[in-house]
Amino acid sequence: MNPLLLDLLAVPKAVPEARRAVQEHMAAPCPELLLCVSELLTNVIAHVGEGTPVTIRVIRAPDGRTRLEVTDPDPHAWLITREPDTDDQTGRGLLLLDALAQRWGVWLTPAGKTVWCELPEGP
Repeated sequence: MNPLLLDLLAVPKAVPEARRAVQEHMAAPCPELLLCVSELLTNVIAHVGEGTPVTIRVIRAPDGRTRLEVTDPDPHAWLITREPDTDDQTGRGLLLLDALAQRWGVWLTPAGKTVWCELPEGP
């Protein structure tokens, strides 16, 4: 399977559009991957800013794992996992990512950052 590369602006309407593009590319159910796409793109909107240019990559590794990468131009926004209170309406995205992914991380460069995760073998 060829990698999927999406260049878009991080705006709320881009979240379902990105999910749809990833679903079509995978050609099989992939709910965990779609949830990770939503969470990482929503984090860019919330923490870097609406309208930020973003690149989304989905790569299937030879061993069957799926790698998702979301790149934005802000090299200073750090991702911090936290334990939200039961009343909090936000703050669970990275906890979900941590629960679903085999591993995840952040690459920082002078030009921006890439948040990535690897999901177990799927469809």
